[in-house]
Amino acid sequence: MLVDVVRVEVLPHYWLRLAFDDGAEGIVDIASFVPFEGIFAPLRDPAVFAQVRVDTELGTIVWPNGADLDPSVLRERASHVGE
Repeated sequence: MLVDVVRVEVLPHYWLRLAFDDGAEGIVDIASFVPFEGIFAPLRDPAVFAQVRVDTELGTIVWPNGADLDPSVLRERASHVGE
């Protein structure tokens, strides 16, 4: 299923609240599946992690250093997703 992220809110402890274009919303623990190595290494710094934004062209979340995550993976990992 193709899905885009339309809204992101930063929560404590590397969690994000996301809204998707299919109407679903959920909370994702990014630290549970992102190793914070390579391009993701700077995201260990909470100030850098908090710079996440939605890229409407890509349909997902991105950070200033170019790191991004597959929106389908985010949708699958989102807990308490409302349909």
